[in-house]
Amino acid sequence: MYGNAADHPDRVRRYPSDMTDAEPAAVRPLLPVPAWFQGRGGRPEGYCHRQLLDAIRYLVAGGISWRAMPSDFPARARVYAFFRRWREHGLIAEFHDRLRGTVREREGREAEPTAGIIDAQSVRAAATVPAASRGYDGGKKVPGRKRHIVTDTLGLLLAVAVTAANIGDREAAVGLLMRLRRLHRDFTLVWADGGYTGSRVGWCRDKLP
Repeated sequence: MYGNAADHPDRVRRYPSDMTDAEPAAVRPLLPVPAWFQGRGGRPEGYCHRQLLDAIRYLVAGGISWRAMPSDFPARARVYAFFRRWREHGLIAEFHDRLRGTVREREGREAEPTAGIIDAQSVRAAATVPAASRGYDGGKKVPGRKRHIVTDTLGLLLAVAVTAANIGDREAAVGLLMRLRRLHRDFTLVWADGGYTGSRVGWCRDKLP
């Protein structure tokens, strides 16, 4: 997938997180095409995108730091530059959303969801997490952070927000649902548990018509 390095279809997978031989063919139409590949100038990249994506997948799967990247991947500075360029141009989110639409259509759904589920989970924070960004969830008795997530009815991610653990579900739902509405204009129904009852239901009717 682009670059000077040959993308051998029979390449041996070194790590469980490496792309299978079928995955590059499936995702290639979704990837941005480099300018040099279309004859619009610029220098060819030294590594193919498959190598760089394998490196990023390894990092995410293992939860490791950039400095802990194994030496048989491309240089970590090159991998990080690739990741940062995609992130700054919104390509990671776009890539994710397009893949989600593909999965939904494969399951016989419309690409854009109209209903979903909201929930939150408190998780313990590592000692390195700054005190200013963590708190204590008295209900779950968990010190750390809380992730607030909206998925579609297939469980595919639509929106996420991370707060200190002491932030209530109803409070965090305001910004999360407003962002969800901006991203998915056809969204009309959200299932939630008792943590979101009360005034937040009326707020949704008034502010998210």
